[in-house]
Amino acid sequence: MYQLLKEQMRLADVFVVAFLLVISFLPFFIFNYTQASPNDDETIAVVSINGEVVDEFVLSEDTPHQEITYYPNDGQYNIVEIDGPRIRVKEDNSPDQIAVQTSWIDRPGQTSICLPHRLIIEIKGSSDYDDDIII
Repeated sequence: MYQLLKEQMRLADVFVVAFLLVISFLPFFIFNYTQASPNDDETIAVVSINGEVVDEFVLSEDTPHQEITYYPNDGQYNIVEIDGPRIRVKEDNSPDQIAVQTSWIDRPGQTSICLPHRLIIEIKGSSDYDDDIII
C-alpha cells in the first residue's frame, strides 16, 4: 500500500498540499490579529429601541460605572450596566434572557440584542460614523 502511494505522490505534490494547508489557516490568523490589535479610536455604545437611538455612551477607562433602566413597552424593562470600557444588559424580563447571557461587549462591531423588547446595544468606533456620510 505504501509503495503504491509512493509511486503516485511526487515531491511537488507534497509541497502543494503543505502550501494549501498553510494558506487555509491564513484567514484565521489575520482575523485574530485584527481583533487583538488595540484600537485607538473612541469607542461608542449606541442603545436603540424600536430602531430609534435613545442613548449613546463613550466607553473608556474614565467612563463612570452606571446602571440605566429602559422601559421599551408597558411591563418590559432592561437594566443596562456600563463599567468603564464595556457595557452589558445586566437584567431584563424577557423569557429567553439572550441579551443577559451575551454579557459584556467592548469591541466595535459587537452587539447585544433583546429581541422581545427590540433593544439593541451596538459598539461602534468613531471611524464608523465617518463611513455613514454619503455626499
